[in-house]
Amino acid sequence: PLEMSAKKPVPFLRQVVSVRKKVLRDPRFDDLSGEYKPEIFMKTYSFLDSIKEQEKEMVQKQLKKCRNMEQKEKLQQLLNRMTQQEQAQKKQQKLRERELSLKRQQRELAKQGKKPFFLKKSEKRKLELAEKYAELKRSGKLESFLNKKRKRNAIKDKRRLPSQKNL
Repeated sequence: PLEMSAKKPVPFLRQVVSVRKKVLRDPRFDDLSGEYKPEIFMKTYSFLDSIKEQEKEMVQKQLKKCRNMEQKEKLQQLLNRMTQQEQAQKKQQKLRERELSLKRQQRELAKQGKKPFFLKKSEKRKLELAEKYAELKRSGKLESFLNKKRKRNAIKDKRRLPSQKNL
């Protein structure tokens, strides 16, 4: 900046050199980065699945060798998190495939000249639940699942009932 005398009054309209402000952008929300399409994302980064699998095996080996209880607990938590992420990813993939199959069916019906019919959220949920029950029945875990559900509901009902102390 230009040095000015302190004895002279500062002019009302002084010339200021403008500095161009950096425009910060977040690629997650910016249109320049393109549109997010989960199918393309999964195809592009499918190599990560094999790396994750190797890491999981490595953690399992470390868990077997480990003697320190604190370290063992941390490794167990890490392993649990990895398996949960894997299961969530599989669930997401199944959901995506189901939606794609529904879209294909709608396209086929539209080609035949029929009016498209879109399922409500509640209908989708019912179909999902029916599929879950069928899967549990196939694996033979339906009874244990229903027992757990009954127990959970019984506990909820018990909580809702007025306690004996208030009577």
